[in-house]
Amino acid sequence: MKPRVLITEDEPNIVESLTFILTRAGYEVSSVADGEAAMQRLRAERPDVMILDLMVPKLNGFEVLKRVKSDPALASLPVLVLSAKGQAHDRQMAEEIGADAFVTKPFSNRDLVERIGRLCAPAGR
Repeated sequence: MKPRVLITEDEPNIVESLTFILTRAGYEVSSVADGEAAMQRLRAERPDVMILDLMVPKLNGFEVLKRVKSDPALASLPVLVLSAKGQAHDRQMAEEIGADAFVTKPFSNRDLVERIGRLCAPAGR
């Protein structure tokens, strides 16, 4: 079974790019465009990893991350934060909340695929 990745990102070009590179790397990919949809999807079908943009509508990425990490059913889900906001403050805040990795846009495709692979590995996949 392919590891499943949920992308929470509201920029269609980035979703398309991520979907392409991750599918090619052997992942099953789904996506949502806002924080509320991310929480609904996570509760309905838990992925192996979530890629989370900080700047999404409805619930921003920080709020989604807080909810995921404070929910006993979701707390162990690896979350890679992907953001154009590369300031040290944002990175530190995301890490304090519980982000497992932080990648700034623009990103290296190979680096992103490698990080997703490392995040999936503890699940024994």
